[in-house]
Amino acid sequence: MTDPRTISIHDYSYVLPESKIAVYPLAERDASRLLIYRDSAITTDRYKNISEYIPAGSLLVFNNTKVVEARLIFQKPTGGVIEIFCLEPHEQYPDITTAMLQKGKVWWQCLVGGASKWKTGQVLEKKIPGNNETTLHAKYIEKRSDCFIIELTWEPSSLSFAEILHEAGAIPLPPYIKRAAELTDTERYQTVYARFDGSVAAPTAGLHFTPGIFNALEEKSIKTDYVTLHVGAGTFKPVKSETLKKHEMHAEFIDVPKTTIENILYNIENNIIAVGTTSLRTLESLYWLGVKWREGYGKWRVGRAEELLQWEAYELVKKKIPVKESLEGLLEWMNKHELKRLVTKTQLLIAPGYEFKIVKGLITNFHQPNSTLLLLVAALIGEDLPGGQAGWRKVYDHALKNDFRFLSYGDGCLLWKTNPH
Repeated sequence: MTDPRTISIHDYSYVLPESKIAVYPLAERDASRLLIYRDSAITTDRYKNISEYIPAGSLLVFNNTKVVEARLIFQKPTGGVIEIFCLEPHEQYPDITTAMLQKGKVWWQCLVGGASKWKTGQVLEKKIPGNNETTLHAKYIEKRSDCFIIELTWEPSSLSFAEILHEAGAIPLPPYIKRAAELTDTERYQTVYARFDGSVAAPTAGLHFTPGIFNALEEKSIKTDYVTLHVGAGTFKPVKSETLKKHEMHAEFIDVPKTTIENILYNIENNIIAVGTTSLRTLESLYWLGVKWREGYGKWRVGRAEELLQWEAYELVKKKIPVKESLEGLLEWMNKHELKRLVTKTQLLIAPGYEFKIVKGLITNFHQPNSTLLLLVAALIGEDLPGGQAGWRKVYDHALKNDFRFLSYGDGCLLWKTNPH
């Protein structure tokens, strides 16, 4: 495995006209176009037919995180507006689920629009009309290099923070969708299988899936399972440094049931396909976490797995631990502590040179230039053999020339790993 720290981000750029960015989703989720890339060949279809391109016996792994209404608008008595974007919980909480269930008060890491107009200690108030009038207060606690710590309190205190966000907040559409969130986004910027509150962005590859597609997968004996990675705002963070060495990957919470790890282990010789880059990063992180456990790296606490740092995979690869042995190590640790779920954070950055351990295919949307998501795609499909053209560039050139819709509400692709067996 080659260390990608010296990669120049300029090699992963392309011109994305604004007219190619999907501002609204199609009326039907599974009507979106699908590009299939395998063995250097490109074919196209619609998502509703995706089961035709996946072999029977494959395992599809989805991210069942749920987007929360993370944008809160407060108006000061003087008329000024303060916008609070809730990024992730304060570090006092062990995981996002625990923080979301807090009642009456919570501390959160936030971005703040209009922060210069907000004095430390000043309390903002927002009244939410409803059956019972709910009042939300925000207090500026601390400024950090990349966020603010905000204390949020509310009445009635019997409500959880997840319920408060649902009542008081708005869905945070990505910055490249240049319009205000509308009522329909509450449903459409959410997968049909979303379950656990915690993301500030949707795992968009899953937006195309419908009950009809799931039925077609089942009829073909294609298996499905779920992991949870709570998507942070860092997913939109472009690589601004010349090389990857100076880019800091945003750490995100992952939560994986023990039964899912057992299922992955059982299907390790089959085609394991990640639905979305977040699912892929979670699956690959499981392997490296197992290696860390086997090799005695880090401090493994009761109930909380060791975190995976940005570059660790490129160092741990020297250990040459078989996938089966690594996953068995994770299960051994979970059994020892009687855990049903593995909860931790991953900062794994996947770029060309990365050696995939679990995933053989990826279902994903088309990503922004100069993004870590595009680097991940490039790593998976490798160099296109004829002429040595980069596989990702062949895929993206085809999509641009054939009017595919890009980014979150756009079309997508099924990409197979180069030499998957």
